[in-house]
Amino acid sequence: MKTKLTTTLKLLRDHDACTDGYRKLKKSLGANWSDTKPINLLAILKSNSVQDMLWCLCATQQNSDKVARLMAADFAESVLHHFTAKYPNDDRPAKAIQAARDFANGKIDDAAQDAARAAARAAARAAAQDAAQD
Repeated sequence: MKTKLTTTLKLLRDHDACTDGYRKLKKSLGANWSDTKPINLLAILKSNSVQDMLWCLCATQQNSDKVARLMAADFAESVLHHFTAKYPNDDRPAKAIQAARDFANGKIDDAAQDAARAAARAAARAAAQDAAQD
């Protein structure tokens, strides 16, 4: 299912968007763009940057929690191989990523998500301690 996320110039100002990014977007949209006219986040990606578009997730007209959680899981999974190369028998981060997806999709509750998050933190701490010793 596709999710269309939009924001407005007013929402961006209300959420204290950075001045440079806001000006760049406004210039891209044109001088006649209304403060309350919806702006698709893909337009922000095209005119500004990935960072600006991701920041805009905090200022959308729609609830962007699910999209943000699923994107975070995808980002984490994209670097998971670094962890599993060093710790092939530790599946806690992979389970936490799956739990994040399951939570975003309504398959598990807050308690299960919290437990998965705690396991992932423990794995990250262990990896950081090993890295510090190396």
